[in-house]
Amino acid sequence: MTTERVLNGPELHPAAGTPVRRLVVLLHGYGADGTDLIDLARFWQVLLPDAAFLAPNAPEPLPFQGFGGRQWFALDERTPAEYRIGAEAAQPVLDRYLDEALAEFALDDSALALFGFSQGAMMALQCSLRRKVPPAAILAYSGLLPGADRLDGVQKQTPVLIVHGEDDDVVPSYHAAAAHRALSETGIDADLHELPGLAHSIDDRGVTLGGRFLQKALSGQP
Repeated sequence: MTTERVLNGPELHPAAGTPVRRLVVLLHGYGADGTDLIDLARFWQVLLPDAAFLAPNAPEPLPFQGFGGRQWFALDERTPAEYRIGAEAAQPVLDRYLDEALAEFALDDSALALFGFSQGAMMALQCSLRRKVPPAAILAYSGLLPGADRLDGVQKQTPVLIVHGEDDDVVPSYHAAAAHRALSETGIDADLHELPGLAHSIDDRGVTLGGRFLQKALSGQP
């Protein structure tokens, strides 16, 4: 299905004849694009055969000529203030994309799950916690929580899965523990898995954890 949304990227839809009843949006990390994550959909489609999986490319090209890849926002200083300001600035375009995609499939946020890796995890948390209608699930892998000290007024209904490699040398795993603590103290149901021996990537353990989480959240199981 080809559409004119504010963002574009690879997609995986249900088999012909199966209506789309759930939407999983996969947000890639800094310097990547949607093709980096769309293969996850092939694993999770078995569990969610009526879901459409969308992996939009971030709105901005990397500023380094010839490097390719995309960014949700610039990373220069890599400070908490930069993460917060950047995620806040990028949120409107992601919100618009989600609204367009949900409208296209005649769904609302109760059928939506956001998955993010690294910078994409920052965007998944930033956006989902502030949607007017709470999404069904947030999955944050190898990322961090922007504006962890500014969670007043966020919605608290959406469960969050945090997965992070203990050997991550790009986004150290203490960010996962800090995100889990901040979310939990705010009253959000957050589950943390720190995986031994894993660097800045997703392995079979993470895929399995994510699949189970998505299946439960999107099926409405208690």
